[in-house]
This record gives sequence, C-alpha cells and structure tokens, in this order.
Amino acid sequence: MSRETISQSISIVHPISLSHGKNAEVWDTTGKRYIDFVGGIGVLNLGHCHPGVVEAIQTQATKLTHYAFNAVPHTPYLELMDRLTAFIPVDYPVSGMLTNSGAEAAENALKIVRGATGRTAVIAFDGAFHGRTLATLNLNGKVAPYKQKIGVLPGPVYHLPYPSADNGVTCAEALKAMDRLFSVEIDVEDVACFIIEPVQGEGGFLALDVEFAQALRRFCDEKNILLIADEIQSGFGRTGQRFAFSRLGIEPDLILLGKSIAGGVPLGAVVGRKTLLDNLPKGGLGGTYSGNPIACAAALATLDAMTDEHLKTWGSHQAEAIVSRYETWRTQGLPFVGRLTGVGAMRGIELASADGTPASKQLTQLLSLARDAGLLLMPSGKSRHIIRLLAPLTIEPAVLEEGLDILEACLKQLTQ
Repeated sequence: MSRETISQSISIVHPISLSHGKNAEVWDTTGKRYIDFVGGIGVLNLGHCHPGVVEAIQTQATKLTHYAFNAVPHTPYLELMDRLTAFIPVDYPVSGMLTNSGAEAAENALKIVRGATGRTAVIAFDGAFHGRTLATLNLNGKVAPYKQKIGVLPGPVYHLPYPSADNGVTCAEALKAMDRLFSVEIDVEDVACFIIEPVQGEGGFLALDVEFAQALRRFCDEKNILLIADEIQSGFGRTGQRFAFSRLGIEPDLILLGKSIAGGVPLGAVVGRKTLLDNLPKGGLGGTYSGNPIACAAALATLDAMTDEHLKTWGSHQAEAIVSRYETWRTQGLPFVGRLTGVGAMRGIELASADGTPASKQLTQLLSLARDAGLLLMPSGKSRHIIRLLAPLTIEPAVLEEGLDILEACLKQLTQ
C-alpha cells in the first residue's frame, strides 16, 4: 500500500504498518510481533481489543450505530453520562457533555469558561499539550512543530513555568513568575481560567508540584478564576487513581477527558461544576458525532473494568516494575539514563549526557533499536529526549518484564 496519498505533514514515529493486536502485543503486516509501550499514545489503558469493550461494540453495532444526541437523545449517551459523572471524584454536582476528542473537549471548555466569566484570557503552562486544533495550539507550551507557519492564534493566552520536581522548577519560582505576569502582562481581572495538566504528557511526564497546585486553587478562588484540569492523558487509571488531580488535594472546576475513556474508540468529554456546564444558551454546546452510541457503549464497558481495586493493582504493579528496573540501571551506571519522571504507571525515562544535557540523538537511536528488537516506544519532552512508558495497565507481568528486558538491552547499545 502506498503512503503517497497521506499528507507528508503527518510525522510518523515508527515506519511500520500494524495488522492486529491483543492487550500489550501488536503484529505488523509482515507478521512481526512487538510489545507495545505506546498504547496508541495513552489511549489503550485496557490494552488492544479488550474483550469487554469488543463485546460492547459488537452488541451496540446491531442496535444503533449513530444518532446525533442534540437531535434525538439515545440511551448509551444517557447511561454513560450518569456513570461518568459518578466516576469523577469531586464533592460538587457534576454535569458534562461528550465530544469526539480531547482537543474538542478543550475547545468546548474555552467556550464554557468565557460564557461563565465574561472574560477571555487563559493562562497555560510551558511544556503543555492540549490539542492540535487552532485554539488549543495556542494553549500548547511548545512552538515546534505545532505552531510553526500557522500565524496568529486565538487568544489571549499566556504561559507560566510548569513547577515540578521532574524539571527542577520550584513552586516559589512559578508563583514569582505568576506575580510578574499579573504585574506586567495582563490584569488578573481579565483572566477567565488556568488550564493545567496534573501530569504533563507531551512535556515529558512531569508531575505537578502539590504545593503549587494548592496555591493555584486558592488563588483562583480568591480571584474568581476557573481552574481546568486536562486529564486527557493522565486520566482513567494511568497514575493508579481514577484521575491524577486527586493526588494534588484539589478539585478543578472543569475536567477534560479523552484518550482511554473508550478503549480505543474516538470519544472525549468536558465534565465539571453543573453551574458552569449549564450557563450557555440552548444549542451552545453539541455536535453531530459527539457521544456516538458505539463510542458510548465502549466507554461504559471501560468503566466496568476500571474499578478502584483494579486501578490500584494495575498501577502499583507497573510502577513497581518500572521503578525497580530503573534503579538497577542507575546503579549499574548505564550511560544516558537520566531522571525517572512522573507518578504511578505514568513514567518517563530521561536520556541525558554526562553533563546533563538532553540526549535527543540517543533517543532517536533507541526508538530504532527497540523497534528492531520488538518494542515500540514513544518520545516526549521539550528536546524529545524522554521516553514515554504507556504500556496497557492490563499488561501481563511476563510481557512487561520482557519489554523492560528489551529496553535495557537497547539502552546498553546507545552510542555517542
């Protein structure tokens, strides 16, 4: 099959063609097997072709394949929203809307906060990634390649340093930068919301500083500013909890969902305070495919599998295996193995030279070496120097260890 019909502006990490997959394993069109540590970039927390999800899709496909909910409501949407809002670990009344993707969830969140506050300015963070649509591009805390050649983007949007033990930016430094922002750049009274990832995805699996998160929540409350948590990649068990914001001891006003919400079927959501979700005029929210019946059925099956007991067990097992292996590599003095970032099963391994500079060249080597050896990896970080580990939470222990064995062998082969 030719790739000439595919836009050359789409960057492909692994130049292979997949045929099929099962849980944490995939096979390409030549029959070669790979262990999947990419998981569709965080979409497959339940693995490829989870039996419960597949059965739900098949059953729903014989009943109703599509209806636009804003034209005529359908049962899967209604059932999912009841289940989903109950799944959100906050104390306030929750409502929401379904979308086709995480980026669409972010776009709708911007509409919601504008309608609720009458303000337009948004504060995002360095290293952030919130989508590829025009408005979400401006939220992203990285120019190349997302904002190049695009021109003026919807705004106003301002960025602050992202404080994390994983990048060395302290809470005090971030708060100082915020004070400067409101002294020099913009009146705080014009700010509608802050949008932040509890654990950055594209940014390198950086875990947000807890002290800063709580200070930001207090600041938003004092200034009548809304706080949006982007849980598109960190949600649905990736950190060992339902959502990563719980570890911060805060409750966001709006939460963006996507990726692993529906076991691989395109779906997203904006959920949060009911008073916010209800503030736009009738017809202000909606979409033709948003909340497609088949996607809703897949999401309901996903929630069935994601009990708190399962999430804790899956997350702790994977985290323990990764941390144990990483500590061994550090003890052995493996070249280029830098910091371990993230929390729970949402982990990144930084590649760095002896002087601490990002080893981007070596990460490119590693992607190729690992692929040849039967392991798929995903890069991240400002300098594309951090390996994102996104194996399914349901990965079999033996397959996880096999994948880590391959990773270790390939790390030992890296050259200057």
